Amino acid sequence: MPTTNDILKQDDHLIQSFADLNALKQQGARTVISKAKGAYVWDNDGNKLIDGIGGLWCVNIGHGNDEMIAAITSQLQQLDYYSTFYNFTHPTAAALADKVASLAPGHLNAVYFGNSGSVANDTAIRMLHHYNIRKGRPEKKLVLSRHGAYHGSTHLAMAMTTPGYSEGWHAANDLVHHLASPHYWREGGDMTEAEFLDALIDDLRSSIERIGAENICAFIAEPIQGAGGVITAPAGYHRRAWEICQANDIKYVADEVVTAFGRLGHFFASEDVFGMVPDIITTAKGLTSGYQPLSATIVSDEIHEVISGPGGVFLHGMTYSGHPAASAAALTNIAIMEREQIPQRVKTTGAYFESKLRGLTDMEIVGEVRGSHFMMGIEFVKDRATKASFDPEQQVALKLAGACQKRGLIARPLGNVLILSPTLIMDEAMIDRIEAILREAITEVAASL
Repeated sequence: MPTTNDILKQDDHLIQSFADLNALKQQGARTVISKAKGAYVWDNDGNKLIDGIGGLWCVNIGHGNDEMIAAITSQLQQLDYYSTFYNFTHPTAAALADKVASLAPGHLNAVYFGNSGSVANDTAIRMLHHYNIRKGRPEKKLVLSRHGAYHGSTHLAMAMTTPGYSEGWHAANDLVHHLASPHYWREGGDMTEAEFLDALIDDLRSSIERIGAENICAFIAEPIQGAGGVITAPAGYHRRAWEICQANDIKYVADEVVTAFGRLGHFFASEDVFGMVPDIITTAKGLTSGYQPLSATIVSDEIHEVISGPGGVFLHGMTYSGHPAASAAALTNIAIMEREQIPQRVKTTGAYFESKLRGLTDMEIVGEVRGSHFMMGIEFVKDRATKASFDPEQQVALKLAGACQKRGLIARPLGNVLILSPTLIMDEAMIDRIEAILREAITEVAASL
């Protein structure tokens, strides 16, 4: 087995995602994860760590599931790879499309497979551009997104993401207009939550009037904003936004890359949690629990009828769309979740996790605990009365992540926010352990500040 230093020497050639690449040159800045099982991972030095971020929002059924590994292996032995290009398909992709359509709400019955959430969201907009061109209105192509959103890292998906993520980079910004952030605790001021909700809806309505509904193809929104800081909009927001989009012939794209497949206690959250059936749902991550790279863009019957009508070709495709091994992983993942009733269990264990984390607001530097079930964020402040943030150079969340890791928990730092999105198989004892580690880490870091 190679030593950690051997691995890090090789790793000098690897460009990590969303990292301060210069800071990674420092001694001790990188962690080598070399083993995983259940809700735990081990670093290369043998330290056992609770995977508090689920890999990256995605290891829903836990690591090292033997049934999953066997299914992927069996598929590779039967059919290792074939494309779903032109007139070709294969049994596993077909079966998965049928299964996903059966789980998706309402009239969402057509499925396009990609290999990441970014691709799923790019695909949604490309489809809608094609849809509108076929309907004779090519000018209807702009996209409404929101400050605080995260929709991916490809050129178009990054444009739909909150502008802070593209600082120092270019993106397809001419196609996207950002609406106000739905973060009541930070942005609500002296308004009640109901008044803040009205202001958000007024912002959506006035933006449509200013830009022109005839120029807008889509409104895209995460049910809960993830990498923007785990921001939950006021109750009723998504339903009211959906109603305005319907009234203005603007398609509603629900980015469920994180929230689908059990994280909030349902296979899909849009209808069951937020009370509306969008025109498109995008998903990835929990679709295979991260065992294989796979995403899905699920579209309505009406959209599919237009793009599959006579007189055109669907000029969009990825080499690995519907990859046999990835499709087998997704089918097995769904079967495990259904058999073990993981979404139903999350309604209880996720609620317990949420309540334990919300209890951390009795600590002085904890400003807000937000999110739902197994998708939570903790924001830290230097003055809770004024909500004043710590200075960026203090790197509070990064210090907290380090203090958690040395106690056996991986948490994700994001500015002044610590994010927890663990596997969905945790029991109450493990949740209690996470809460205890967080308390110890917060106490340690608060004292150093």
